[in-house]
Amino acid sequence: MDEALKVKEQGIRGGGGGGNAATSALAKAGEYPKRWKQFLHDVRSEMAKVVWPSRPEVVSTTVVVIITVAFFGLFFLGTDSLFGAMFNWVLNQFK
Repeated sequence: MDEALKVKEQGIRGGGGGGNAATSALAKAGEYPKRWKQFLHDVRSEMAKVVWPSRPEVVSTTVVVIITVAFFGLFFLGTDSLFGAMFNWVLNQFK
């Protein structure tokens, strides 16, 4: 990761003028394999730090989410129906 920052800083400090565009394009193209290798290395090292949940934890949180979604679905169905009926009643009063 530090290497990527160094490359970025050198690009900023190096400026954009004074060089041939084709030469700088070839230089950038030459950096891509190194940058990909560093990126994949960083990804692998970060993924090693991840603590994955166990199957029982995933099942229990999934059940909680399903119950919560069902509750709020029924709640909003009820409130929408109630307000819809009240709105229709008000409209029918002024016909």
